[in-house]
Amino acid sequence: MSDDRLRLRILGSSDSVPRAWRACSCYLLQSAETSIIMDFGTGALPRLRGAIAYPKLDAMLISHMHADHFVDLIPLRYGLKYGPEFREERLPLWLPPNGTEMLRSLCAAFASEGPGDFLDDVFDVQEYDPEKPLHINDMCITFTKTIHYIDCYAMRIEYDDRVLTYSADTAPCDRVIKHAEDCDLFICEATLGLTPETGMRGHATATEAAEMAERAGARHLLLTHYGSKVNPDDMHDAAARVFGGRVTIADDGNEFDI
Repeated sequence: MSDDRLRLRILGSSDSVPRAWRACSCYLLQSAETSIIMDFGTGALPRLRGAIAYPKLDAMLISHMHADHFVDLIPLRYGLKYGPEFREERLPLWLPPNGTEMLRSLCAAFASEGPGDFLDDVFDVQEYDPEKPLHINDMCITFTKTIHYIDCYAMRIEYDDRVLTYSADTAPCDRVIKHAEDCDLFICEATLGLTPETGMRGHATATEAAEMAERAGARHLLLTHYGSKVNPDDMHDAAARVFGGRVTIADDGNEFDI
């Protein structure tokens, strides 16, 4: 990118069971200077390869340690180590608190020289502090804890005078609403489609996502992280009845200038 645009590319918009020919959670955000990935779920790697030469990424950020948000880090590791596209320096990989131990334990099954070597040959593995901003070149990322079954963190990315908020996985949450305040684009999960869950909460419906967007004063709501059992048009209509701004249903391959 040669101008001051902030561009979002949807590389994966499915929930934990990918829709046909789609990937799980993955979002590529690019400015003129910076390219970052937010989450890297099942099927994300081939989508990434179609969008950018992955050695050119500046950082990857993972919201939480559920497989549909990080598991394609494993094939990416092989690509960075053995693939045709060379990267001289290790790729910064930012995990949530306590995420490193979990990822290393999983990767131990694939490592022939010890679990550390499997990742550390190609990734600079670090954990972000949710209480502190993370600066990656011209982008500033802040975090807030969501309501989910395990610890999960929404991300607010500020670039110049533009703001994008990514809910990650969450039930309706006041912290996420505050994090999305006055944002230009609110990427919000709608895993439940039209039917609220009962008991322990960890996800949102399209209507609940729209209510969060409306309370936050967001300008554009992008509903994502949904499965094949729900009609996207029905989700759009349900959200539009609540949210006064623009409503879009995410799909793999969509691009948005912010």
